[in-house]
Amino acid sequence: MDKQMAEELLDNLASKGMDEVLVTKETFLIFRACLVKRPDFKHFRGIARQNGEVIYKYLDEPRS
Repeated sequence: MDKQMAEELLDNLASKGMDEVLVTKETFLIFRACLVKRPDFKHFRGIARQNGEVIYKYLDEPRS
């Protein structure tokens, strides 16, 4: 995964084109770097799984 692909995945989540995105341990840092720069950062929720995987979902209401 590169920066452009991460941004496309985040855009797809935000536009409800996808329900969730699975991010592996190897691509987490690239994905998160793009995520924290977004103005709607608090709308994304990451759910940690085993082996360093994280499932991200987009929430209608921002988390606190």
